[in-house]
Amino acid sequence: MTENRLYDMPMFPKDETANFHEGDILLFNTCADNCFPSKYVGRYHIHILCYSGKAQFTMSERNFLIKENDFVPWTIDSEITDVLYSPDFNADFLLVSHNFLIENNPQTAWATKGYIYIKSNPVFSLEQTDLKLLQADFSRFREQLCGNTHIFRREILGRQMQIFLFDLWNIYANEINRQEQLSNISANLFSCFLDLVRQRVTENREVGSYANLLCVTPKYLSEVVRKGSGKSVSYWINGYAMQEIVTMLKNSDITLSEISDRMNFYSQSHFSRFVKKMLGVSPSEYRSELDKKHNKI
Repeated sequence: MTENRLYDMPMFPKDETANFHEGDILLFNTCADNCFPSKYVGRYHIHILCYSGKAQFTMSERNFLIKENDFVPWTIDSEITDVLYSPDFNADFLLVSHNFLIENNPQTAWATKGYIYIKSNPVFSLEQTDLKLLQADFSRFREQLCGNTHIFRREILGRQMQIFLFDLWNIYANEINRQEQLSNISANLFSCFLDLVRQRVTENREVGSYANLLCVTPKYLSEVVRKGSGKSVSYWINGYAMQEIVTMLKNSDITLSEISDRMNFYSQSHFSRFVKKMLGVSPSEYRSELDKKHNKI
Protein backbone atom coordinates (compact mmCIF):
# COMPACT_ATOMS: atom_id res chain seq x y z
CA MET A 1 0.00 0.00 0.00
CA THR A 2 1.39 3.38 -0.95
CA GLU A 3 0.20 6.83 -0.06
CA ASN A 4 1.04 10.29 -1.32
CA ARG A 5 0.55 13.21 1.05
CA LEU A 6 -0.10 16.80 0.04
CA TYR A 7 0.97 18.08 3.45
CA ASP A 8 2.60 16.75 6.60
CA MET A 9 0.40 14.50 8.72
CA PRO A 10 1.29 12.12 11.53
CA MET A 11 1.20 8.37 11.05
CA PHE A 12 -1.30 7.89 13.88
CA PRO A 13 -3.50 10.14 16.02
CA LYS A 14 -1.67 12.38 18.48
CA ASP A 15 -4.47 12.73 21.00
CA GLU A 16 -5.72 9.33 22.09
CA THR A 17 -8.62 10.91 24.00
CA ALA A 18 -10.11 12.05 20.70
CA ASN A 19 -10.40 8.50 19.41
CA PHE A 20 -13.40 6.23 19.76
CA HIS A 21 -12.49 2.58 19.88
CA GLU A 22 -13.39 -0.81 21.30
CA GLY A 23 -10.53 -2.90 19.94
CA ASP A 24 -12.62 -4.41 17.16
CA ILE A 25 -14.21 -1.06 16.25
CA LEU A 26 -12.53 2.31 15.85
CA LEU A 27 -14.06 5.57 14.66
CA PHE A 28 -11.92 8.51 13.56
CA ASN A 29 -12.28 11.84 11.80
CA THR A 30 -9.49 12.87 9.46
CA CYS A 31 -9.45 16.47 10.68
CA ALA A 32 -10.16 16.07 14.40
CA ASP A 33 -7.82 13.10 14.85
CA ASN A 34 -5.16 13.91 12.25
CA CYS A 35 -5.21 10.38 10.86
CA PHE A 36 -6.26 8.86 7.58
CA PRO A 37 -7.93 5.61 6.52
CA SER A 38 -5.10 4.42 4.27
CA LYS A 39 -2.98 3.75 7.38
CA TYR A 40 -5.30 0.87 8.27
CA VAL A 41 -5.55 -0.87 4.90
CA GLY A 42 -5.19 -4.62 5.28
CA ARG A 43 -5.87 -4.52 9.04
CA TYR A 44 -9.54 -3.54 9.17
CA HIS A 45 -12.61 -3.27 7.00
CA ILE A 46 -12.77 0.49 6.40
CA HIS A 47 -15.94 2.56 5.85
CA ILE A 48 -15.30 6.14 4.74
CA LEU A 49 -17.95 8.88 4.82
CA CYS A 50 -16.64 12.01 3.06
CA TYR A 51 -17.96 15.44 4.06
CA SER A 52 -15.67 17.72 2.05
CA GLY A 53 -12.49 17.79 0.01
CA LYS A 54 -11.31 15.04 -2.30
CA ALA A 55 -9.19 11.92 -2.30
CA GLN A 56 -8.15 9.44 -4.92
CA PHE A 57 -6.94 5.84 -4.82
CA THR A 58 -6.20 2.87 -7.01
CA MET A 59 -7.87 -0.51 -6.51
CA SER A 60 -7.29 -3.50 -8.76
CA GLU A 61 -5.50 -1.26 -11.28
CA ARG A 62 -8.49 1.12 -11.50
CA ASN A 63 -8.41 4.74 -10.33
CA PHE A 64 -11.22 6.17 -8.19
CA LEU A 65 -12.09 9.63 -6.88
CA ILE A 66 -13.71 10.34 -3.51
CA LYS A 67 -15.63 13.59 -3.17
CA GLU A 68 -18.20 15.27 -0.92
CA ASN A 69 -21.12 13.00 0.15
CA ASP A 70 -19.41 9.84 -1.09
CA PHE A 71 -19.37 6.61 0.89
CA VAL A 72 -16.40 4.31 0.30
CA PRO A 73 -15.92 0.82 1.79
CA TRP A 74 -12.48 -0.79 1.61
CA THR A 75 -12.63 -4.47 2.54
CA ILE A 76 -9.72 -5.94 4.47
CA ASP A 77 -8.55 -7.82 1.37
CA SER A 78 -8.74 -4.83 -0.99
CA GLU A 79 -5.51 -3.85 -2.73
CA ILE A 80 -5.56 -0.10 -2.13
CA THR A 81 -2.60 1.88 -3.48
CA ASP A 82 -1.58 5.41 -4.54
CA VAL A 83 -3.82 7.20 -2.05
CA LEU A 84 -3.84 10.99 -2.36
CA TYR A 85 -5.76 13.44 -0.13
CA SER A 86 -6.56 17.10 -0.70
CA PRO A 87 -5.61 19.43 2.21
CA ASP A 88 -9.31 20.01 3.02
CA PHE A 89 -10.27 16.32 3.01
CA ASN A 90 -12.73 15.81 5.86
CA ALA A 91 -14.22 12.39 6.50
CA ASP A 92 -15.30 10.06 9.25
CA PHE A 93 -14.02 6.53 8.88
CA LEU A 94 -15.16 3.46 10.74
CA LEU A 95 -12.73 0.56 11.20
CA VAL A 96 -14.12 -2.91 11.91
CA SER A 97 -12.07 -6.04 12.57
CA HIS A 98 -12.72 -9.04 10.34
CA ASN A 99 -13.78 -11.30 13.22
CA PHE A 100 -16.20 -8.73 14.64
CA LEU A 101 -17.80 -8.32 11.22
CA ILE A 102 -18.23 -12.09 10.92
CA GLU A 103 -19.73 -12.31 14.42
CA ASN A 104 -22.29 -9.60 13.69
CA ASN A 105 -23.20 -10.27 10.09
CA PRO A 106 -27.02 -10.15 10.20
CA GLN A 107 -27.81 -11.61 6.78
CA THR A 108 -25.43 -13.78 4.77
CA ALA A 109 -27.18 -13.48 1.41
CA TRP A 110 -27.12 -9.69 1.44
CA ALA A 111 -23.57 -9.65 2.78
CA THR A 112 -22.55 -11.60 -0.31
CA LYS A 113 -24.47 -9.31 -2.64
CA GLY A 114 -22.95 -6.25 -1.00
CA TYR A 115 -19.43 -7.66 -1.16
CA ILE A 116 -19.69 -8.42 -4.87
CA TYR A 117 -21.19 -5.01 -5.61
CA ILE A 118 -18.57 -2.93 -3.76
CA LYS A 119 -15.73 -4.84 -5.39
CA SER A 120 -16.77 -3.30 -8.70
CA ASN A 121 -18.25 -0.09 -7.27
CA PRO A 122 -16.13 1.03 -4.29
CA VAL A 123 -17.34 4.65 -4.42
CA PHE A 124 -21.04 5.36 -3.92
CA SER A 125 -22.52 8.88 -4.16
CA LEU A 126 -25.15 9.37 -1.47
CA GLU A 127 -28.44 11.20 -1.68
CA GLN A 128 -29.06 13.57 1.24
CA THR A 129 -31.46 11.16 2.95
CA ASP A 130 -28.92 8.33 2.72
CA LEU A 131 -26.11 10.59 3.90
CA LYS A 132 -28.10 11.54 6.99
CA LEU A 133 -28.90 7.88 7.63
CA LEU A 134 -25.22 6.87 7.66
CA GLN A 135 -24.30 9.94 9.70
CA ALA A 136 -26.83 8.84 12.28
CA ASP A 137 -25.31 5.34 12.32
CA PHE A 138 -21.83 6.80 12.86
CA SER A 139 -23.18 9.03 15.64
CA ARG A 140 -24.62 6.02 17.44
CA PHE A 141 -21.28 4.23 17.16
CA ARG A 142 -19.55 7.31 18.57
CA GLU A 143 -22.02 7.54 21.44
CA GLN A 144 -21.30 3.95 22.51
CA LEU A 145 -17.57 4.12 21.92
CA CYS A 146 -17.04 7.26 23.98
CA GLY A 147 -18.64 5.65 27.04
CA ASN A 148 -17.33 2.69 28.99
CA THR A 149 -19.81 1.96 31.78
CA HIS A 150 -22.53 -0.07 30.06
CA ILE A 151 -22.09 -3.75 30.90
CA PHE A 152 -23.60 -4.75 27.53
CA ARG A 153 -21.50 -2.29 25.54
CA ARG A 154 -20.02 -4.87 23.18
CA GLU A 155 -23.42 -6.41 22.53
CA ILE A 156 -24.86 -2.96 21.77
CA LEU A 157 -22.00 -2.28 19.35
CA GLY A 158 -22.73 -5.60 17.69
CA ARG A 159 -26.40 -4.70 17.24
CA GLN A 160 -25.42 -1.27 15.92
CA MET A 161 -23.10 -2.98 13.45
CA GLN A 162 -26.05 -5.00 12.19
CA ILE A 163 -28.24 -1.88 11.88
CA PHE A 164 -25.46 -0.13 9.97
CA LEU A 165 -25.13 -3.04 7.55
CA PHE A 166 -28.89 -3.20 6.99
CA ASP A 167 -28.92 0.55 6.27
CA LEU A 168 -25.99 0.16 3.90
CA TRP A 169 -27.52 -2.73 1.96
CA ASN A 170 -30.79 -0.84 1.71
CA ILE A 171 -28.91 2.08 0.13
CA TYR A 172 -27.22 -0.27 -2.34
CA ALA A 173 -30.38 -2.29 -3.02
CA ASN A 174 -31.61 -0.49 -6.16
CA GLU A 175 -28.24 -0.75 -7.90
CA ILE A 176 -27.74 -4.36 -6.82
CA ASN A 177 -31.22 -5.34 -8.03
CA ARG A 178 -30.65 -3.55 -11.32
CA GLN A 179 -27.45 -5.49 -11.90
CA GLU A 180 -29.17 -8.75 -11.01
CA GLN A 181 -31.85 -8.07 -13.62
CA LEU A 182 -29.10 -7.73 -16.21
CA SER A 183 -27.47 -10.97 -15.14
CA ASN A 184 -26.53 -13.65 -17.66
CA ILE A 185 -26.21 -17.44 -17.47
CA SER A 186 -22.87 -17.24 -15.66
CA ALA A 187 -24.26 -14.88 -13.05
CA ASN A 188 -27.21 -17.19 -12.51
CA LEU A 189 -24.84 -20.12 -12.04
CA PHE A 190 -22.89 -18.12 -9.47
CA SER A 191 -26.10 -17.27 -7.63
CA CYS A 192 -27.18 -20.93 -7.63
CA PHE A 193 -23.76 -21.92 -6.32
CA LEU A 194 -24.07 -19.50 -3.39
CA ASP A 195 -27.56 -20.79 -2.59
CA LEU A 196 -26.26 -24.35 -2.52
CA VAL A 197 -23.35 -23.42 -0.28
CA ARG A 198 -25.69 -21.72 2.19
CA GLN A 199 -27.85 -24.85 2.29
CA ARG A 200 -25.15 -27.52 2.38
CA VAL A 201 -21.99 -26.04 3.88
CA THR A 202 -22.45 -27.97 7.11
CA GLU A 203 -22.49 -31.19 5.09
CA ASN A 204 -19.92 -30.63 2.39
CA ARG A 205 -17.02 -28.29 1.59
CA GLU A 206 -15.70 -30.04 -1.52
CA VAL A 207 -15.62 -28.00 -4.74
CA GLY A 208 -16.30 -31.06 -6.88
CA SER A 209 -19.52 -31.86 -5.02
CA TYR A 210 -20.99 -28.44 -5.73
CA ALA A 211 -19.92 -28.66 -9.38
CA ASN A 212 -21.69 -32.01 -9.68
CA LEU A 213 -24.88 -30.63 -8.15
CA LEU A 214 -24.80 -27.78 -10.69
CA CYS A 215 -24.00 -30.15 -13.57
CA VAL A 216 -20.79 -28.38 -14.53
CA THR A 217 -17.11 -29.22 -14.23
CA PRO A 218 -15.12 -27.94 -11.22
CA LYS A 219 -12.93 -25.95 -13.62
CA TYR A 220 -15.91 -24.18 -15.20
CA LEU A 221 -17.46 -23.44 -11.81
CA SER A 222 -14.16 -22.01 -10.59
CA GLU A 223 -13.89 -19.77 -13.66
CA VAL A 224 -17.45 -18.45 -13.26
CA VAL A 225 -17.08 -17.77 -9.54
CA ARG A 226 -13.71 -16.09 -10.02
CA LYS A 227 -15.11 -13.89 -12.79
CA GLY A 228 -18.24 -13.00 -10.84
CA SER A 229 -16.63 -12.17 -7.52
CA GLY A 230 -12.87 -12.02 -7.90
CA LYS A 231 -12.65 -14.84 -5.35
CA SER A 232 -12.19 -18.60 -5.55
CA VAL A 233 -14.87 -21.24 -4.97
CA SER A 234 -13.09 -22.26 -1.75
CA TYR A 235 -13.21 -18.67 -0.50
CA TRP A 236 -17.00 -18.70 -0.52
CA ILE A 237 -17.35 -22.23 0.84
CA ASN A 238 -14.94 -21.54 3.70
CA GLY A 239 -16.51 -18.16 4.38
CA TYR A 240 -20.00 -19.60 4.79
CA ALA A 241 -18.59 -22.42 6.89
CA MET A 242 -17.00 -19.89 9.22
CA GLN A 243 -20.32 -18.06 9.58
CA GLU A 244 -21.86 -21.28 10.87
CA ILE A 245 -18.89 -22.07 13.10
CA VAL A 246 -18.74 -18.60 14.67
CA THR A 247 -22.46 -18.75 15.44
CA MET A 248 -21.95 -22.04 17.27
CA LEU A 249 -18.78 -20.87 19.04
CA LYS A 250 -20.81 -18.02 20.52
CA ASN A 251 -23.14 -20.59 22.09
CA SER A 252 -21.26 -21.99 25.11
CA ASP A 253 -23.76 -24.85 25.39
CA ILE A 254 -22.31 -26.43 22.24
CA THR A 255 -18.99 -28.19 22.81
CA LEU A 256 -16.11 -27.92 20.34
CA SER A 257 -16.48 -31.62 19.62
CA GLU A 258 -20.15 -31.13 18.77
CA ILE A 259 -19.32 -28.24 16.44
CA SER A 260 -16.74 -30.39 14.69
CA ASP A 261 -19.29 -33.18 14.25
CA ARG A 262 -22.07 -30.86 13.05
CA MET A 263 -19.73 -29.39 10.43
CA ASN A 264 -18.61 -32.87 9.32
CA PHE A 265 -14.89 -32.42 9.89
CA TYR A 266 -12.75 -35.55 9.71
CA SER A 267 -11.50 -34.97 13.25
CA GLN A 268 -11.43 -32.30 15.93
CA SER A 269 -7.79 -31.54 15.09
CA HIS A 270 -8.82 -30.91 11.45
CA PHE A 271 -11.57 -28.62 12.72
CA SER A 272 -9.10 -26.72 14.94
CA ARG A 273 -6.64 -26.26 12.06
CA PHE A 274 -9.41 -24.94 9.82
CA VAL A 275 -10.58 -22.38 12.39
CA LYS A 276 -7.04 -21.24 13.15
CA LYS A 277 -6.37 -20.77 9.44
CA MET A 278 -9.54 -18.71 9.01
CA LEU A 279 -9.57 -16.68 12.26
CA GLY A 280 -5.94 -16.71 13.31
CA VAL A 281 -6.74 -18.44 16.62
CA SER A 282 -7.89 -21.90 17.66
CA PRO A 283 -11.58 -22.55 18.50
CA SER A 284 -10.82 -22.69 22.23
CA GLU A 285 -8.79 -19.46 22.07
CA TYR A 286 -11.56 -17.72 20.13
CA ARG A 287 -14.19 -18.84 22.65
CA SER A 288 -11.94 -17.77 25.52
CA GLU A 289 -11.56 -14.29 23.99
CA LEU A 290 -15.32 -14.03 23.61
CA ASP A 291 -15.78 -14.94 27.28
CA LYS A 292 -13.26 -12.29 28.35
CA LYS A 293 -14.99 -9.61 26.33
CA HIS A 294 -18.44 -10.56 27.59
CA ASN A 295 -17.26 -10.66 31.20
CA LYS A 296 -15.50 -7.33 30.97
CA ILE A 297 -17.36 -4.54 32.71
